[in-house]
Amino acid sequence: LSASLVGTLFVLDEPSIGLHPRDNHRLVQILRSLKDIGNTVVVVEHDPDIVRAAEHIVDLGPRAGEAGGEIVFEGPWADFVSSPDSLKAIALPPARRSSRTFLEVRGAHKHNLKGIDVRFPLGVFTCVTGVSGSGKSTLVSDVLFRGLENGSDDGFREIRGRDKVHKVIMVDQSPLSASPRSIPATYTKAMDGIRDLFSSTREAKLMGFRPGYFSFNTAGGRCEECKGAGFQVVEMQFLSDISLVCDACKGKRFKKEILEVRWNDKTIEEVLGLSVTEACLFFAGRPEITRKLYPLVEVGLGYLKLGQPTTTLSGGELQRIKLAFHLVHEKGKKILYLFDEPTIGLHPNDVAVLLRSFQKLVTEGHTVVVIEHNLDVIKSADHVIDLGPEGGEAGGRIVAQGTPEKVAQCRDSITAKYLKEALGRTNDNGPSKSKKNNKRK
Repeated sequence: LSASLVGTLFVLDEPSIGLHPRDNHRLVQILRSLKDIGNTVVVVEHDPDIVRAAEHIVDLGPRAGEAGGEIVFEGPWADFVSSPDSLKAIALPPARRSSRTFLEVRGAHKHNLKGIDVRFPLGVFTCVTGVSGSGKSTLVSDVLFRGLENGSDDGFREIRGRDKVHKVIMVDQSPLSASPRSIPATYTKAMDGIRDLFSSTREAKLMGFRPGYFSFNTAGGRCEECKGAGFQVVEMQFLSDISLVCDACKGKRFKKEILEVRWNDKTIEEVLGLSVTEACLFFAGRPEITRKLYPLVEVGLGYLKLGQPTTTLSGGELQRIKLAFHLVHEKGKKILYLFDEPTIGLHPNDVAVLLRSFQKLVTEGHTVVVIEHNLDVIKSADHVIDLGPEGGEAGGRIVAQGTPEKVAQCRDSITAKYLKEALGRTNDNGPSKSKKNNKRK
């Protein structure tokens, strides 16, 4: 903007990530100003407000992964919104849950928090909102999580109700592993059952192949030229390193004799090439495998390949794969789940799937607390805690709290204006304003 370039093509990849709805409107104005002085602006985006502001829309799909890659729609918003593949509004939940038990942080004063007392209702779905810099991450990550996980007393006076939570889990966008050897099949532990199946075949028994032979992480059946990576790294002295497909295994990761072993007419390499959805069908009748894979389908990751390196996943995919892991392995406990902007990089359809997962967790007796700007998530929560009113030193206070409908009426909240619009755009099948629907069913 300061350079006043003209005749330039600007390409932006999801510029709304991490922005409050107020900032989205400012972003739209900036993009329009770039266009008005003679530039072309192309934006990769999911946010409905930014899509609505575009003059031309190119929609890809129809789904993700192998089921995508086609142009589903191309044209203006007026035609897009009336097409069968347009963005559909996410309906409100049938009722708002309430709770009589709370986890209470008293005297939170870390960074810009103004010594606030915050009550998080247990057994419900809570959203922590506010403009960027209002203190959301400080409250949830630095105070609540560290106080419960590490017993730290830094940044607050006390936390009441610790005994009501068995475990706290922070689900963020940090990498699952720095190694390209980490794949969905190993992270979910479904690979254990897959290796057992292949080692139980007649061919494997004749050759003496144990389960470990069907792992590319250990010596035995993996290609030793590339150590099971499928590629070899050539170090360039003054340039970036180059990855070349392994000459020995041709990228298949395993020795030739291992790839001669088949289960249900597929080799281990072909199984790792299946999508999660395809694998659930392929291993039907094998609950020790499908039980660990199906949660990936539930959180909208059925398109991932079993052998896809987790280093290639987006931030939103990383959070959902972690959520799927906990859906399988954390049973019989009352867990406090903390999420930091889990909708980053998600299409509205994926947001709807994610919301179903949140509601499932709460139905099972857990507590979900989400830091979020996405209005579809905020309006679907049982309870909202809005911080602000602004960022930095002008933030760090509780501006409003309660149901989304209650927070939307707060005149001092910047979030309220946009939340009220989102609630108004939703269909009329949401929760009524009567008190009986605010009770836990």
